[in-house]
Amino acid sequence: FLFVFLPLVLLGNAFTPKKLRNTFLFLSSLLFYFWGETDLIGIILFSIFINYLGGLLVDKISLGRKTVLFVVVLLNLGVLVYYKYFFFLIDNINSFIGFDSSTLKDIEGIRLPMGISFFTFQGLSYVVDVYRKQAKPQTNPINIGLYIALFPQLIAGPIVRYNSVMDQIKNRVTTLNHVYEGIIRFIKGFCKKILIANTMAQVADGIFETSFQDISTPQAWLGIICYSLQILFDFSGYSDMAIGLGKMLGFDFEENFNYPYISKSIKEFWRRWHISLSTWFRDYLYIPLGGNRKGNARSYLNLLIVFLATGVWHGASWSFIFWGLFHGFFLIIERLGFDKILSKLFRPLQHIYVLLIVLIGWVFFRVEVFSDAVEYTQIMFGAGANVNFKWGDFMNNYNTLTLVLGVLFCIDFIPSFKDWESKTLVPLFKYYTELRSLASLLILLFIFYFSVSEIANSTYNPFIYFRF
Repeated sequence: FLFVFLPLVLLGNAFTPKKLRNTFLFLSSLLFYFWGETDLIGIILFSIFINYLGGLLVDKISLGRKTVLFVVVLLNLGVLVYYKYFFFLIDNINSFIGFDSSTLKDIEGIRLPMGISFFTFQGLSYVVDVYRKQAKPQTNPINIGLYIALFPQLIAGPIVRYNSVMDQIKNRVTTLNHVYEGIIRFIKGFCKKILIANTMAQVADGIFETSFQDISTPQAWLGIICYSLQILFDFSGYSDMAIGLGKMLGFDFEENFNYPYISKSIKEFWRRWHISLSTWFRDYLYIPLGGNRKGNARSYLNLLIVFLATGVWHGASWSFIFWGLFHGFFLIIERLGFDKILSKLFRPLQHIYVLLIVLIGWVFFRVEVFSDAVEYTQIMFGAGANVNFKWGDFMNNYNTLTLVLGVLFCIDFIPSFKDWESKTLVPLFKYYTELRSLASLLILLFIFYFSVSEIANSTYNPFIYFRF
């Protein structure tokens, strides 16, 4: 991807005539998806077709618009449910009626297509926006295909809303400055993934794959802290790479993360974490359900429904469902008045509250079997833990340095540093800004080289959100 596909696509995008540029990018995106999902490329083509046709129909016809919308939504969700939730639903139905469904696990041909949750939600948002008259239907199938299949964010987001890129699909300008900014953003995300997320994954996997009876309370906390850093830098790293790739091709995607671990409430956390998913559920589920317009009780119910859907969206297991409802429960607690109490507390206590809730939630996100997640959480608080603790069992000097840097990079200290820099260093040195830019670029290129070397010397470590 880095040294063959991407350079060829960038060159092709630059030299392809403007009228054919969308076709070139669409075909390149299909090639990208075909490389990873050879036999399942029909799924994304089907998604493009039904949403393209659905957008035209809900705009053109006057009678039966709701019926058309219902059918399009049903087709989109039907494909998603079949590929993502079939075995989960069958297992639970059969468990309820007392039927052994273990033999169904041998059925071949049902596996999760990459990115299906993301491109399904993008297609749905397009058709719904056209139905609401918030967007004009796309008459060119290539353009709607490019919107749904555009490779930078196809596999793991961010979820791009049609309204935010509609004009860019029709008419965009790619400048050298855009390409430069995109390369810098891509490298930052790439290094986040390779140097921090992958390193923390080694520690987290080592602890979570150890028998829980053999780990101590400090090791349990170390495991979930490393996993929390892994998932942040893994997912935000992918988002940075997607935003950077988009800039190289002339697209401006919206931000998806904003230092979520510095939040002072769970409400704030969800304004900073996976922003594109949070806003999608707000606009297409929470508000249509009535939002907070129908009284407090209905508002709390709507929140629970949204976070139940959030948990289900992430995966087919009771652990994901609990994780979603767990966050929804604390959002309701805050709305009931705890947010006022929280705001009066010493600020570090606010951060501790959020981190405690988030870390406990990540246990259920990481451990697929619900009972195992409960056991791990108990060990975190001392119940059934091994009393022996050796830092060296899972950590070395490199891992320790990465852990410290990962924690530091969770803090938004850049505005304060820039303010101090502009007042202190810039006036002292005539060419400070130019030298700083050059030094930053050289350091970033060195780190990129080091990251590429890490890829060459490491085992395959996919992005966490590839399985969603």
